[in-house]
Amino acid sequence: MTTPVRIGMIGYGFMGRAHTNGYKRCPDFFPELEHQPVLKAACARSKDKIQAFADQWGYESIETDWRNLIARDDIDAVDICVPNNLHKEIAIAAAEAGKMILCEKPLAMSAEDGEEMCQVIEKTGVQNTVWYNYRRVPAVTLAKEIIESGALGRIFHYRANFLQDWTISEELPQGGEALWRLDADAAGSGVTGDLLAHCIDTAIWLNGTVADVTAMTETFIKERVHQATGEKTKVTIDDACSFLCHFSNGSLGLFESTRYARGHKALYTFEINGSEMSLRWDLHDLHRLEVFDHKDEGALRGWKSVHVTDHSGVHPYMDKWWVPGLQVGYEHSFVHHVADFMKSLDEKTPCAPTFRDALETQKVCDAVLASAKDHTWHKV
Repeated sequence: MTTPVRIGMIGYGFMGRAHTNGYKRCPDFFPELEHQPVLKAACARSKDKIQAFADQWGYESIETDWRNLIARDDIDAVDICVPNNLHKEIAIAAAEAGKMILCEKPLAMSAEDGEEMCQVIEKTGVQNTVWYNYRRVPAVTLAKEIIESGALGRIFHYRANFLQDWTISEELPQGGEALWRLDADAAGSGVTGDLLAHCIDTAIWLNGTVADVTAMTETFIKERVHQATGEKTKVTIDDACSFLCHFSNGSLGLFESTRYARGHKALYTFEINGSEMSLRWDLHDLHRLEVFDHKDEGALRGWKSVHVTDHSGVHPYMDKWWVPGLQVGYEHSFVHHVADFMKSLDEKTPCAPTFRDALETQKVCDAVLASAKDHTWHKV
């Protein structure tokens, strides 16, 4: 017998589909879990669009007002897949209604809002997590295990980038249903909150807290037509961001993100350099972890590519999937996150990153944007 966790999904876009796929596949590949997700209801303002989404993905019912969804007795967990400016209100209402919460990243529009959300979450005691899914790519999880073993020795450098090119055209409008990420009123920021937040969360998870930052941002196209008004208005998001930082462990960090790197659709990489070993990972080849081990001798010393597909229990999560040599992909990180959330209910433990964990990333993002504005170092 399993305990159903009845999911209420708010939103139906790219992330709504990615999360839903995770819910659907979890019972197939993690059947041993006591708690298992059930697709109970999907919610969005457009009745026709949310009905089509629900029909395609298998939700039992729909709502057109998220307040009605939260008020339902047959909803156990609320999944927040809406623009960032709506996270706070929905999350607080869901927590006060006693619902578990799975929230898209970034947590909030600001650290101040995030702190308020955390306080309500902690007061109500509801189970919560934030969808920083790259932690659960098996190769990234393996990097975590290697770092925690101490094999890298003293860590000196952490560098990461996240590059895209989809906003280069000056004709691309801003705002509206599909392009809310280009509207600061809905998104809060541009690449900092959308892309660098992923890099920062992974970095904190792998290398510890960030102490201070110095940053620069740029908005290359200053005005775009806003879809809501049809008028050309000022662009207020950051198109590109780079920052340096000190980690609390004494290592140095270098981060870059842009939507103006022609030829890159989703290039996310990180590299960690220690006194004894270095690691690097590339989203485009996500099932591989590259390793340099200084202990290797002579002709064998060099970078090696570890194919993270062993299903014997050596590699994280892979015992649930295929035979060695057959890799998993992007979508499996969401399946793993759902499974870990359900496991946390089985074991009555937190599911990282919690809201409080994600607030640390939010604080770094805020410090980065503040530094870019006044051109000084900012403590986190």
